[in-house]
Amino acid sequence: MSEQSTSAPPQRRTFLMVLPLIAFIGLALLFWFRLGSGDPSRIPSALIGRPAPQTTLPPLEGLQADNAQIPGLDPAAFKGKVSLVNVWASWCVPCHDEAPLLTELAKDKRFQLVGINYKDAADNARRFLGRYGNPFGHVGVDANGRASIEWGVYGVPETFVVGREGTIVYKLVGPITPENLRTVLLPQMEKALKAAGS
Repeated sequence: MSEQSTSAPPQRRTFLMVLPLIAFIGLALLFWFRLGSGDPSRIPSALIGRPAPQTTLPPLEGLQADNAQIPGLDPAAFKGKVSLVNVWASWCVPCHDEAPLLTELAKDKRFQLVGINYKDAADNARRFLGRYGNPFGHVGVDANGRASIEWGVYGVPETFVVGREGTIVYKLVGPITPENLRTVLLPQMEKALKAAGS
């Protein structure tokens, strides 16, 4: 009686061993091209075109201008004004880098700057603004991060352009840089200003 071979031919066995490697390389290339082709600062936001969250936040205690407490975040502050809303924290390294640019932006009185201080200690937040200057007309304290979730924040810093109707028109993920300020953020601000006449 002859013995029948139950093993697969050598060529087929080699192909079956290499198949998972080919699949892995294919998936790796797919992820590489898909992830590498996008700008991470342009992550889409479901809130674009929608009203800014109706979140009220308390002020940063002890933060004053002209001997008066700077107000916290009140959704009514967005009505009738173009606003730049910046989510920041003193412990955020990129926030330190973008702070001088925000201070420069605050000189343009055609729009208001609103700050959301994210999960920060009040003393540290005041020191941060004392160091760089306070560009914000309103600073709301988001101690537990709940308001930032409502705004769809992925992480600090993030910046939103809110139109005169109180609608979010643009979102920048990551720090403001001289490059994206010039090429993206200022054009978005100008667009929002022109939308209802300046």
